[in-house]
Amino acid sequence: MQHFPDEESCEIYLKSFREKTGVRCKSCQSVTKHYWFSGGKFFECSKCRRRSSLKSGTVMENSKLPLQLWLLALLLVSATKKGFSCLEFQRQLGLSRYATAFRLMHKIRVYMGKREALYTLSDMIEYDDCFVTVATKKSEIGKLKRGKGSQRKASVAVAAESVPVENPETGKSGKVCGYFKMEVLGKVDRDHVNRFIKKNTVGDIALFTDKNTAYVDIKDIVETHFTVVSGKDATNDTLRWVHKAISNLKRKLLGINHMITYKYLQNYLNEFVYKLNRRYFGDRLFDRLVLASIYPYVQS
Repeated sequence: MQHFPDEESCEIYLKSFREKTGVRCKSCQSVTKHYWFSGGKFFECSKCRRRSSLKSGTVMENSKLPLQLWLLALLLVSATKKGFSCLEFQRQLGLSRYATAFRLMHKIRVYMGKREALYTLSDMIEYDDCFVTVATKKSEIGKLKRGKGSQRKASVAVAAESVPVENPETGKSGKVCGYFKMEVLGKVDRDHVNRFIKKNTVGDIALFTDKNTAYVDIKDIVETHFTVVSGKDATNDTLRWVHKAISNLKRKLLGINHMITYKYLQNYLNEFVYKLNRRYFGDRLFDRLVLASIYPYVQS
């Protein structure tokens, strides 16, 4: 609140950020030079002369909420590793309606996902899938299948870069985790898994998985494919980072978010992975989240 005491200070901050990242024109899709008109507070494309507001093309587009509230929301979302429940988010922002806080949080999560979509994994990659329980009506619970394959469970693909390192003092080799990817699969089968691998990896990769039958044709799309039998050794060594990510994801969803519907599950994954991949950013995470929220993504 000291940095952004009023709407004008927020406008100046966002204007400087947008000039650095570029403004994408909705007519010609150009990110060429845009002129700023301070009187009307809008950008004008130097190519086709279309005018764009300060919020146009950002997470704040079409929102009637003040910029000061949006920046406070971005600060709160980036303030903790685990995040807030929506109800606590509503309290912190002082919003009267839960629905407003809910829409605001999920808009930010969507843009987190857009930012993550710009990056891919490479080199040595661990892959596995997990099942996440989603909210189901009480009247339908007894009618649904139980266990693996239940309609109450959503399948999630998880991939992690596994980077080999060597301790210069002891000479022992080990692994550190790089970046992660998570995506709702819909179904754990050959087509869905292969599509996920193609979409989120680049170059000649070495892929490590367990011996799930859904991975039988991965050799056709990766350079090298190693398989291990699921068990303690796989968890502690070969698939170490991907299993830790799955464990932490389930703990977060169970402890903070509780009731998650299938419709919004990908948004929760977006937030978890966005923060996980920026776990060492510290105080810079707020500025990075602002950047993700106003970056000139191609309009779909």
